[in-house]
Amino acid sequence: MKIVNIDGYSTNPGDLSWEQFKKYGDFVVYDRTEPDEIYERIKDADCIFMNKSILTNEMLDKLPKLKYVGLQSTGVNVIDCKAAREHGITVTNIPAYSTNAVAQLVFAMILEVTNKVSLHNEAVHSGEWCSCPDFCFWKSPLEELDGKTIGIIGYGSIGKRVAKIADVFGMKVLVHTPHPKGDDVNYVSLKELLNYSDIITCHCPLNESTKGLINSKTISEMKHDAILINTSRGPVVDETALADALNNNRLKAACVDVLSVEPPSEDNPLLHAKNCIITPHIAWAATQTRARLLTILEENLKSFLEGNPKNVVN
Repeated sequence: MKIVNIDGYSTNPGDLSWEQFKKYGDFVVYDRTEPDEIYERIKDADCIFMNKSILTNEMLDKLPKLKYVGLQSTGVNVIDCKAAREHGITVTNIPAYSTNAVAQLVFAMILEVTNKVSLHNEAVHSGEWCSCPDFCFWKSPLEELDGKTIGIIGYGSIGKRVAKIADVFGMKVLVHTPHPKGDDVNYVSLKELLNYSDIITCHCPLNESTKGLINSKTISEMKHDAILINTSRGPVVDETALADALNNNRLKAACVDVLSVEPPSEDNPLLHAKNCIITPHIAWAATQTRARLLTILEENLKSFLEGNPKNVVN
């Protein structure tokens, strides 16, 4: 059996091991695969692993040997799942592996805005404390999180973890989700969440109803001193509208780990917006998180080969 990973590097740039997959067959890993290289690399494969490469229905038509696609991600938008099912191909994903890491980054971003750690570290290292007449100084207002309201859009495993951490900080939690359940949570409409939240954090999947969810209209319903965070998917946010709001002091700050196109072009408006913190899609990238991903990736493959597939998305 031939197993091909066409997107190996982002998951494992060399600090983890692929060794456990070799016992299942002839296993080949490519760090990256360009669109025009995909077919040649997987035309003889029985199973493939992928992350950001795109597998279209037209490509599936040309792959009669292919029986299994193991996504190295939670999102499934890189493959036509309906077409895969029609071709008898099982597709699995990696659910809930990055919950802890994403929630951790959300609060790293929040604390960067409220406590300005990097700003003051740079000031100290540039000599400002050495020359200060007082025992302390601060270059920007600092804020407590206690008593602030955080609005969580999307309430899967990550949204729930964010809510739990927010509760420890003494924050009030509002939640908007299309499928509210019986948790002890203050579910509200999107408009209420936007109106009353000091911090708004997006944890919704990307689909037709969430694409462009954060736009000029929804931003106009937010507090003028609100902080927006997006660690979900880039297209959830209208980047031009967000940049305009930041540049016109319509929002206090934005923190994003995802953009509409990755890597971004140099003219992406958020790259030049005021008070915008951008990280390069690293919320999932902690060493422990990626090790967990590889464990689940192997478990998914093993379950499929044993005839009892799990985490099937098609």
